[in-house]
Amino acid sequence: MADVKLNPEIFDLTVENYELLKTAYDAYLANSRSSHAKTLKRGEVRGGGKKPWRQKGTGRARFGSTRNPIWRHGGVAFGRTGEENFTKKLSKSAKRQAVAQALSLKNADKVVVTIDKLGVKDGKTKEALKALAGVKVEPKDKVLLVVPEKDELTLRATNNLASVKVVRPTYLNVFDILNADKVVIVAAAMPVIENWLLDKEDK
Repeated sequence: MADVKLNPEIFDLTVENYELLKTAYDAYLANSRSSHAKTLKRGEVRGGGKKPWRQKGTGRARFGSTRNPIWRHGGVAFGRTGEENFTKKLSKSAKRQAVAQALSLKNADKVVVTIDKLGVKDGKTKEALKALAGVKVEPKDKVLLVVPEKDELTLRATNNLASVKVVRPTYLNVFDILNADKVVIVAAAMPVIENWLLDKEDK
């Protein structure tokens, strides 16, 4: 474990209202959603070109086509087009505040830890496992590993670890943080987190 002091402006916030966290969580899920579902409209259903029965004299309701939406196997009225947009926008400041709140909650649960370095000089999985074991990460734990950069050796060492997700500091999000059992931060990533969440990037 690295001797890195956690900035209280990020890791020691008092979260009294969870509305922002809920909004950010829902926005992440909505923005990850793909629109693949598509229904056939009346004009896209095969068949139905012939009038099912004559207009008058049968005693039945008049119909011009079996493609009518109220018929079985007919078209779907107001169905999915496959072009729906489910995205939800969140301002940069709101997103940063939500991430800081999520990190504070995890820190309050004592599951945020820092390490000096991952130590994957050969890019081997056992090296990553050794580093994580050093901060008491259990094999079943879902780990969010925050690294300064996603280099080839880091990715090679963690690709086979299904319970470990590697992210760069500016890609932190409420969904990953709240669903992690452990948040492991490499020391070199901490200044980047502070610059991003405290909006010091352009200052």
